[in-house]
Amino acid sequence: MSARVEIYTWRMCPFCIRAKQLLKAKGVEFTEYSIDGDEAARGQMAQRANGRRSLPQIFINDQHIGGCDDIHALEKKGQLDPLLA
Repeated sequence: MSARVEIYTWRMCPFCIRAKQLLKAKGVEFTEYSIDGDEAARGQMAQRANGRRSLPQIFINDQHIGGCDDIHALEKKGQLDPLLA
């Protein structure tokens, strides 16, 4: 799998941890932006994420995927692997 995956997180966010666990379990390398307390970085993330400010926010090949529930829903439907290919 060679997709470019980016994830915006807070270090102690349980949803962030859960999303990263899924990616790691699938052997996916990703770039993590830990934005704890950095409102400027959060604003930049929100611009990319169509205004969403919750964490995590996940992007695959610059396509906004959404958060933890969204990536797990894609996995459950069998739609995540094609995005990661």
